[in-house]
Amino acid sequence: MLISVTNARLSIGGSPILEEVNLHMDEGEIYGLLGPNGAGKSSTLSLLTALRQRDGGELSVMGYDPTVEPGIVKRRLGVLAENAGFYGWMSAPEYLRWFAELYGRETTRHEVGDLLIRVGLDPDNAAPIGVWSRGMKQRLGLARALVNEPALLILDEPTNGLDPQGRREIHDLLLDLNRRQGVGILFCTHILDDVTRLCSRIGIIHQGRTVLEGETGALTCTNPNETRYRLSVATPLAGKMLLPDGMTLIEGVGLSYVLALKNHLAPEICWRMLMASGWEIVEIRREERSLEDVYIAAVKGESHDSGHIDN
Repeated sequence: MLISVTNARLSIGGSPILEEVNLHMDEGEIYGLLGPNGAGKSSTLSLLTALRQRDGGELSVMGYDPTVEPGIVKRRLGVLAENAGFYGWMSAPEYLRWFAELYGRETTRHEVGDLLIRVGLDPDNAAPIGVWSRGMKQRLGLARALVNEPALLILDEPTNGLDPQGRREIHDLLLDLNRRQGVGILFCTHILDDVTRLCSRIGIIHQGRTVLEGETGALTCTNPNETRYRLSVATPLAGKMLLPDGMTLIEGVGLSYVLALKNHLAPEICWRMLMASGWEIVEIRREERSLEDVYIAAVKGESHDSGHIDN
């Protein structure tokens, strides 16, 4: 397992910050860590990156306890903090070469240029970093996180400050790193669209506790034994509501109806049966809970209805 956190606790100045955090991430996964402001996400990252020591619980990163063996963990780890600091008087190539030296790596101009191109920056831009926009600095921070060719990336708000096109480019880069090179990626974000597009697994922290963790697809599924569809019809269905076995009407308003089909049924056969009984179907859409629905339910204490914490 790439990351394993079980019942982690952390206090700062005598005040409890984390009380029961659980996080389980396998190799090759992209994991989204979610939660309201002040929930404990950044504090959890500080434990994983050995910036703080936990008060209790079990924790390992890439098979090592970062408190006991921080050097081993940091050499294989790439990190982008939410407020990444830079030496503003340096150019980007100078900065990346200097940062690589901290890992004992000598990089060529060509290698640094390729890394800048990968994150969407001009390798020939000699302007000092201090005059760059927030979005450009965010891309540079990602390049910095990749300079040591990490096995695990930990990113805090990686698309913060980027326009929609820039966000999509970073998405594509992260997916490429994950699929082609097997880099595990853990990131915090408030942008649920990032999570929907990238993450196979999520964890939600609220008031210092993990309130929900699991596979993204399973958490957004309303019932593992059935699939829901929303059907639009051309005319009202008065007198046509007798449904075959395995199909259940969940709701019907006007010309829109939600049906639940047991998973053993073939949907295309069900639609033909309905049309034969008088349903004038004009549109069919699969109906799932949104990630936003899952998130809101979890932070309101309704996670037993939307998912689970698994290990």
